[in-house]
Amino acid sequence: MLLQLSAAFDLQQDVVPWLAERLSAEAAAPVAGPRADLDPVENNYETLHVVNIERNGKVIYSCKDSKRNVFFGLYDLQTKKNEHLYTFEKDLQVVSCSVNHEKTLLAVSFIQPAKKRSNELQPASKCLTLLVEIHPVNNVKVLKAVDSCIWVQFLYPIDERNSFPESHLLLISEEKYIEQFHIQVFREDENRVMIRNSGHLPRDRVVEDFVWAQWDMSEQRLYYFVLKKSESILKCIQFYADKNFNLIFEVPLDISFGDTGLTLVNLGCEDSQNREMLSKDLNLRIFTSSTGSLCVCYNKKWDAQERVTYSVFYLHKGYSKTFTTDVGILEYQSMKNITFLNLDCYVAVYLPGHFFHLLNTQHPDLMCHSLFLTGENEKMDMFPDGPLQSFSGALAWDWCSRKLFRVSFNQSSLLHFLWSSPLDYERLAVLHCMLARGRNPRVLEVQIIRWIFENMWNCHAFDPIQEFLIASLYWKFCLDISSMDKLLPHSSLRSWNTEIPGVTLVTEEILLPLMKVQNFNGYWEKLNSNLEYVKYAKPHLQYSNHVVRREWKNLISEEKKGKRRSTVYFRNILENAGKVISNLEAWTIEPRLAPLFQEEDNQQRLLMGLLDLLCQMLETNWRKHGLHSWVFHFNGRGSAGEFAVFHTMTQILDSVNRMCLPLPPGFHTLYMALGVRCLPLHSLLRYIDDGVLLLTETGVTNLLKDLDNTEKNEKLKLSIVARLPPFIIQKISQLWDHPINSHIISRNYVKRLLQKRKRQSRNSTIDKSSFLIEFLPLNYLIEVLTEIETTRQALNPFEGCDSVDTKFVEETALKETTILLNL
Repeated sequence: MLLQLSAAFDLQQDVVPWLAERLSAEAAAPVAGPRADLDPVENNYETLHVVNIERNGKVIYSCKDSKRNVFFGLYDLQTKKNEHLYTFEKDLQVVSCSVNHEKTLLAVSFIQPAKKRSNELQPASKCLTLLVEIHPVNNVKVLKAVDSCIWVQFLYPIDERNSFPESHLLLISEEKYIEQFHIQVFREDENRVMIRNSGHLPRDRVVEDFVWAQWDMSEQRLYYFVLKKSESILKCIQFYADKNFNLIFEVPLDISFGDTGLTLVNLGCEDSQNREMLSKDLNLRIFTSSTGSLCVCYNKKWDAQERVTYSVFYLHKGYSKTFTTDVGILEYQSMKNITFLNLDCYVAVYLPGHFFHLLNTQHPDLMCHSLFLTGENEKMDMFPDGPLQSFSGALAWDWCSRKLFRVSFNQSSLLHFLWSSPLDYERLAVLHCMLARGRNPRVLEVQIIRWIFENMWNCHAFDPIQEFLIASLYWKFCLDISSMDKLLPHSSLRSWNTEIPGVTLVTEEILLPLMKVQNFNGYWEKLNSNLEYVKYAKPHLQYSNHVVRREWKNLISEEKKGKRRSTVYFRNILENAGKVISNLEAWTIEPRLAPLFQEEDNQQRLLMGLLDLLCQMLETNWRKHGLHSWVFHFNGRGSAGEFAVFHTMTQILDSVNRMCLPLPPGFHTLYMALGVRCLPLHSLLRYIDDGVLLLTETGVTNLLKDLDNTEKNEKLKLSIVARLPPFIIQKISQLWDHPINSHIISRNYVKRLLQKRKRQSRNSTIDKSSFLIEFLPLNYLIEVLTEIETTRQALNPFEGCDSVDTKFVEETALKETTILLNL
């Protein structure tokens, strides 16, 4: 099961034992006055129902005793404790109930039983809405007495540390209007709380003529639809701690309400509502996430059909997607069971036994980032057969089993699915889901890396190394840093043209929500930022590495030419790099095995960012192939494990180079050492000439020191030295004491001096008596080099200071001549 349901509340387990104990104690106690005569044996708790779930995780439930008196209790999800709220000593059909944050006031609406009236003209209200003082039990005030149903909901402070100066109560009428009552209380003594001025409670008319409404208990928002000239307009009201409330936005949507009647969502639990008065044909939910997304999920049910069609309006993206899937012949009763669940950055759409669709709401542009399963799939057997009611905070209420669940991703099942699925689009979707919702990212990353090493050649539609690096970095930063998701790439893919079997998709542009307020904060600030981005960034901005690639090429070019930027520039880079590396080493629980961070690599230290992930990849690969005691050296032939590690590093290098991503300092040196041990000479030189294997100063220095001067090693050293850039040759020129090396050094020195020579008159005062060799071409060359060297040292005595000079060139030339002439 990809998702797991853990019971947060179960009426049978969490309420019934407490209720039985309480009733037994009351039954044994002497009767001192009127009380509810609850008989657990006779009642059998068949009338026990959950009525509402408040913002702070408190569940209100009701139960009738043998005399049909109605008992209201409260269960706290945090403390796991029950408490009695109030008992009505009469038979009532409860419609709705809510308790304020301080638990001093209880609002209840119920339908009165039909009674015979002595006078046919005597008015009799069908529905009563009462406000009860419950701390302690005091007065009962009638708020409404009407023939239409009323639903009640207290507002809660979003920051529960700060109580409201007064209580605010919403009344939602079946007559399609919503009112807000403002209720002040005062303490008559330490324990007695009473309503102030109960005869006249201030109230506001909030909404009129709406056809659908959804309450967001977590953020205290009301979403609702109104019809204007056959156009469906979605609006949202945000409530605040004081009496104020604001209309935040409105947007027209292509949703047909027809004659569906009134629909209310999350204003109580569905099993306790008068279900006959609510629409059965319209399935509509609105979901938000902490990143500023706003999705409207819509399904219009028909009598019978072979296809299920559902639409998701991504209001934060400016388009909608309509999905159609074949499910065979479905009767009307089956169609009622399609469920939408909010999982923050994901929305789950499923029909038990037919299909399961996990929609990525953060990045819905590529269908491969959403997971679609259909048919007889064991991974779909995760939900009850009946529909679930989705609340904020990934809570879901199952009215059939009367349980409240917490819905979460099953990390082990996702990982198993990643290993078992042969389909690229399923692997890609699961990979993103694991990185976005992983509970233990450090452990999870290691597990994903192991999968990558086993499957990097089996993925044809995407590069798993690239996707892991980019997606992991994205999900680490985008949820914590505002607007970071617009700057970072979330995927290595730019498009996905392959169809996903079982589902078809139609994408359409929609109008963006019109924001109605000026000052945004919290969620609304993030949503507005998304809307501004969609509005002005057309075509939508996509991450491009051309700026980084240009800087990278400039640095490499400067290194090859021996140029250096300002000392301050490089000092700042190296200081920051040192801090990053020290942090990386501090994060590691186990000692590092791969010998990285052994040198300074200015190019790579400038491009810090993904080093930790790459280090984890190398560490995992090192352990996989048993290179626990590997010592950095060039001698000998590579083992089978070293061959495997070398080929893996080749794949890593190719992946990061194509995305222009940084590598840890020491990567190229380590890669070179493995290449020398694992490749034949002609292959090694091909790697170097093609720019795959880079020659670093540290690597070449160790190579010259480690290898002796056998014929095979001389050939290798000569091939390496001949390919070195000048700035490395200058530093290691004296490490290899060999005539061929001296020859190469002399030639490069002469070439460098002659290239720098300026046109000037020759100095006739040069003393030629020092040249004792009667070889005119060599005499002339020595004379020119001496002149250039003298001039250079006079202008700048510190420029190009090394161990090479004219005398060294002269001696090398004579030695070469002697060898060539067999003298």
